[in-house]
Amino acid sequence: MTSPPRATSHVVVLVGRGPYGDPWHDHAGTSDVIAQVLRADGHDVTVRSTFPDALDDVTPDLLVVNAGAGPETGEDHTRLHDRRDALVRAGTAVLAVHQAANTFGDDPRWAATIGGRWVEGTSWHPPIGPVTFTVHDHPATTGLEVVVTHDERYCDLVVDDDVRVLLTTDVEGTTQPIAWTHGERVLYDALGHDVRAYGPARCELLRREAAWLRRD
Repeated sequence: MTSPPRATSHVVVLVGRGPYGDPWHDHAGTSDVIAQVLRADGHDVTVRSTFPDALDDVTPDLLVVNAGAGPETGEDHTRLHDRRDALVRAGTAVLAVHQAANTFGDDPRWAATIGGRWVEGTSWHPPIGPVTFTVHDHPATTGLEVVVTHDERYCDLVVDDDVRVLLTTDVEGTTQPIAWTHGERVLYDALGHDVRAYGPARCELLRREAAWLRRD
């Protein structure tokens, strides 16, 4: 297996906290793994929590969103959402992972950006465990045949028709999209429930996704 070449870019990893965190996900731990993987590829990585001013002083080449939905705190995050949306419109690439399909529910622009959403009462997942994901043809997955890891399998996400699917899994006789691109600068990847999920195959996929988004 040939890995993508190393190249330097500025990456910001946005970590869920407050209304974008919950007791079931270790966003800090998984974000640390993501940062380590990307730093090993030579990227300059900054890790920020989802405070309203988290993106005020940065203009990254790639924004990784590793956040979720939690209890409401009453904190106004309009400033964060406006800045994030401005970065996307200006050309910042976006890699949204795992629970990011269920984050920023207070800003409909986010679901429009990533091309899909977890919908309460519709979306679900079987118990976490060993799983093999099927890889589909895409420049970000070239050289990968399957991805084997220990993770959740998100099912019945509401997904836009114009996405290009990278990974799928079969659950109860139905093929579920697990990772996809939305346009040329946005990629959603549902893998990464916990640190254990970031095994070698998953980390290699992460590296390739970042390289494709950065066109390295």
